[in-house]
Amino acid sequence: MPKMKTHRGAAKRFRVTGKGKIIRKKAYNSHLFSSKNAKRLRSLEKEVQVAPSDDANVRKMLGIKNSK
Repeated sequence: MPKMKTHRGAAKRFRVTGKGKIIRKKAYNSHLFSSKNAKRLRSLEKEVQVAPSDDANVRKMLGIKNSK
């Protein structure tokens, strides 16, 4: 059986912390900034944890075994 290949699109969008959490960037932070206030833009810069409902699918794409 061949090795599983990492989904390259997912590898560029997600990263794994030392404790095994999967982190992602927020959406809506690429253009049309004039209609977004400063507080919203600061919030969009932060990284957040992937939703529990998406966690298993992202782990599968990244080739990470579920440790939970």
